[in-house]
Amino acid sequence: MNRVLVVGVTGAGKSTLARALGERLRLPYHEMDALYFDGPGWTVNPRLAQDLARLTAEPGWVVDSLGYPEVRDLLWTRADTVVWLDYPRRTVLPRVLRRSFARSLRRTPLYGGNRERWRDWLTADHPAWSSWRGHQARHREIARRTADPAFAPLRVHHFTRPAATAAWLAAA
Repeated sequence: MNRVLVVGVTGAGKSTLARALGERLRLPYHEMDALYFDGPGWTVNPRLAQDLARLTAEPGWVVDSLGYPEVRDLLWTRADTVVWLDYPRRTVLPRVLRRSFARSLRRTPLYGGNRERWRDWLTADHPAWSSWRGHQARHREIARRTADPAFAPLRVHHFTRPAATAAWLAAA
C-alpha cells in the first residue's frame, strides 16, 4: 500500500482518513481540493494535470479524492490501493453540515484563500447540496471503477461504517 486513493462522497471523511493514513504509512498526503483550487474566487489550477502527473510519479502518496474528471484516470491508473468510504447519507450529511457551519462561522481560510460564506449555503454547489445530490452518482461511479477490469490490479478496501474504517486504520 504505497499509492493510495481515499474515495467517497463529500463529507465522508476522506481528508481526515487520508491524512491519518499518510502519517501511519509515512507517505506524503495530498489534498485534492488544495491542488485543484489555486486562488481567490475558487479559481481552478491550470497546471492540475501536470502537478498530479508529477506527484503520482513518486513511489508513495495518499490522495483524498476520486479525482476531478480531467485527472481521474491518471489517479486510478497510478494508484495501487483504493479506500472507499461508502457511508449512507445519514452519516455524511450531519458531518458536512457541521463542517460547513463551523467554516462559515469562523470564516476559515480554505484552498487558495477562499472561504465558505453564509450566502453560499443557498447555492447549488455548496458542499451540503453537493453531498446530497451527488451521493448516488458518486457511489455508482466508484462501484463501476472498482469492478472495471482496467483497475483490477487495485486493492480495494470498501467500508460502509465509520467503525469498520477506524478498526482497519488501527490495524494498518
